[in-house]
Amino acid sequence: MAQAKAQGHVDAQTQRREIAKAIGEHEQTDARWFGYEMDLVTLLDFPMMTDMREPLTVDFHKARHRADLLRPTDPESMVGDQPALSEYREAVHTYTITFDVAEAEAKRRRRGNFTPEEQERLVRAQRLLRLALDDAATAQERQNAYLKARKELDGLIVLPSSARAQLEHRIAGQIEA
Repeated sequence: MAQAKAQGHVDAQTQRREIAKAIGEHEQTDARWFGYEMDLVTLLDFPMMTDMREPLTVDFHKARHRADLLRPTDPESMVGDQPALSEYREAVHTYTITFDVAEAEAKRRRRGNFTPEEQERLVRAQRLLRLALDDAATAQERQNAYLKARKELDGLIVLPSSARAQLEHRIAGQIEA
């Protein structure tokens, strides 16, 4: 009986480690993704990361959504539920792999799917976004640069709403200061 109880304790500890490892991998992949989503200048180097016309990007976002849905709000609730742990671990694994594949392809292509004129627009937008974020620029320069960057990107790529909102908030804060 004591041996069975000790085995149950070891299994619970093993499951806790597996849960922590899966959550850590999930968080690490999220951080890598947010690096693109929140940094518009970087995103303009690798626009495929948000292009939902790309099957690899769609696969990555589907996998991210599934992993997020299966992520336990309380990791302890997953201890003893091996099927839920296995399902979550597999979802995180799929999320990480599909992100790796999409990122590798985005880096390989960079802006290669755009015409030379569209690539020039992306470069101009990137330069303008840098100016919009430059603390040394005047409030008017930052505002104008942001508006021009949005115009350059119109019809080329869709900026993630969270990144756009953060940028607009930052610019508005700099203008008000």
